[in-house]
Amino acid sequence: MSQTTETAEPFALSPEILAKIDKIVPRYPSKRSATLPLLHLIQDEKGFISQQAAEWVAERLELEPIKVLEVVTFYPMFQQKPIGRRHVKVCRTLSCALNGGAQICQKFKDAFNVDLNETSKDGEVTVEYVECIASCGTAPVVQIDETLHENVTEERADQLIEEIRANAKQAS
Repeated sequence: MSQTTETAEPFALSPEILAKIDKIVPRYPSKRSATLPLLHLIQDEKGFISQQAAEWVAERLELEPIKVLEVVTFYPMFQQKPIGRRHVKVCRTLSCALNGGAQICQKFKDAFNVDLNETSKDGEVTVEYVECIASCGTAPVVQIDETLHENVTEERADQLIEEIRANAKQAS
């Protein structure tokens, strides 16, 4: 049987992740309950959840693929395509919007020359709006990777931008 160039590479995970998955799944009385932890492990390793990854999880947990895709598309922490090494998420809900969230977001977009949900040409930064980050009392808020930054002023945004740029140079 010959393979065409249209055939995608098979989905594979590292032995370390597979071992973790083998330990996680039996912890749950219903395999379906392991969906979130498996998706987190896969995203940590691959950087995003591809269609193949979702199908792999569905098969592993004996679910219909749509059940896994429902989870992937519902939760904003799951990415369905590759993103930058640094992920800038600006809250756009009411408290943040009223306190300058749009201006803060624009500063990040301008600094990295990207539109929303785009990655900078160097692959370093993706900027996106997200729904409530659950810190309304300290609006506007920005989450960079897993770190929450509260009461972000335009000056603080400039500092965060410079920190991202400095880290990018160190990583090169």
